[in-house]
Amino acid sequence: MHTYTADIRWTCDNISDFTSKRYSRAHTWGFDGGVIVPASSSPNSVRVPYSNPANVDPEEAFVAALSSCHMLTFLYLASVDGYAVAAYADSASGIMEKIANGKEAVTQVTLRPQIVFSGDKVPTDAVLDDLHHRAHEDCYLANSVKTVIAVQGHWQHLVNAIPADEKPAT
Repeated sequence: MHTYTADIRWTCDNISDFTSKRYSRAHTWGFDGGVIVPASSSPNSVRVPYSNPANVDPEEAFVAALSSCHMLTFLYLASVDGYAVAAYADSASGIMEKIANGKEAVTQVTLRPQIVFSGDKVPTDAVLDDLHHRAHEDCYLANSVKTVIAVQGHWQHLVNAIPADEKPAT
């Protein structure tokens, strides 16, 4: 068993603003490695200036966490199977909509991995589909949620190194 922690911190600047619902939703997420992430409610849920669109919101973090988990699992499985992944980028998105009980939920997350392989061993489309399927099946977070997670990936193979202008941004 493993335990994961996050320290969430928010402070009210003005109690009268709070009781009239005119308070800032900006807060921070702190993690055990020391990184502090500025967070807020989504401006889709709470209008600016009470939310901060520059900060990460929980819905974005949910999509990012699912994408990151899938990527890390995919990279591990590809390495075990002998495929050399030179680069991996994803432009993931999530859809929030009303569900049966009238509440809102992120009902679908779509991953759009762009993968660059290098080396002599190149996966076929069927192998790539299998790697993504196994990554989804083994991803801790995908196993933790009810959200539909779709993968619409693209890959390429480079015989040699990745040209600098084609490397994904980190």
